[in-house]
Amino acid sequence: MKIREETAEREKQNLAPYACLSKNSKGRLRPETECDIRVAFQRDRDRIIHSKTFRRLTHKTQVFLAPTGDHYRTRLTHALEVAQIARTVGVALRLNGHLIEAIALGHDLGHTPFGHAGESMLNKIFPGGFRHYEQSLRVVDVLEKKGKGLNLTHEVRDGIVKHSKGRREILPESLDDLPETLEGQVVRLSDIIAYVNHDLDDAVRAGIIKKNDYTHITVNLGNSNSERIGTMVRDLIVNTREKGGRRLAMSKNVLSGINELRTFLFENVYETSRVHNDFIKAMKIIKELYGYFLENPHGLPSDRDSGLASIYREDKDNHCRVCDFIAGMTDRYALDLYTDLFFPKPWSVI
Repeated sequence: MKIREETAEREKQNLAPYACLSKNSKGRLRPETECDIRVAFQRDRDRIIHSKTFRRLTHKTQVFLAPTGDHYRTRLTHALEVAQIARTVGVALRLNGHLIEAIALGHDLGHTPFGHAGESMLNKIFPGGFRHYEQSLRVVDVLEKKGKGLNLTHEVRDGIVKHSKGRREILPESLDDLPETLEGQVVRLSDIIAYVNHDLDDAVRAGIIKKNDYTHITVNLGNSNSERIGTMVRDLIVNTREKGGRRLAMSKNVLSGINELRTFLFENVYETSRVHNDFIKAMKIIKELYGYFLENPHGLPSDRDSGLASIYREDKDNHCRVCDFIAGMTDRYALDLYTDLFFPKPWSVI
């Protein structure tokens, strides 16, 4: 028996009956030979980790644009925190940890430079609109590996494209818009738990808010970042198990606390003048870069060099080509490129 088959058998024996087993995957976009060591979801996780797009998350904004401090979160650290929280929940609920990790690590691959500021502007100027979760799916399906994509399983792709919730209900009654698997739903909720806590922590670090500003909300959740995460995770696990494990559940008090914390962040951090002013500046950078490359497509990386010639249809896809290029930028690359294109350079007189 191959190691992969042994792993698959352990999944069958040890995971909950409602967990998604690797051997029951609906498959990949393109059939391929199975690995003799790793099950399908392990391979997906590894492909994401080794992708260029994943490495670029190191220099992409979470909330604060191009932060100079060493301890502010980035898209990469956010993905790691989501994966850790989701794995903790998954182990307690006896779900498939490999599937959880793959979705968590890949869920934000399509995020633009400058976080939601970049996404907001691309959504305004790109025909048909732009949504980072759809771009994340495009990254793994098409853009990675020079146009070949990562060829991930259906379950990972589904979890990635359905992870976003905006300001919608955290635990909606209807499951129609949620990921098909419980593992994907765990990642979606873990994403919320991660960002309401680490964005709060970063906002205090940045001096935008003080601890006394939100203690009336967090009094029942905990006094520190780790205590609050622990309270939320424990509540999710306990309530889900008590209700049979097939549907995620939380107590009214903790769910209300998360909602209040999210509202507080929007009103006192994301929409505050200090952050919003940078948001406007970042949108201007994205808009002007987009306009420049739309008018000067010769300045884009060669499709032949990038390996993406097969996915663009010459002039008809100029908008798509420019959007993909800008969405893939890191904060510092976008800033450097903007400076190079639009800032005057000193003349050298001999």
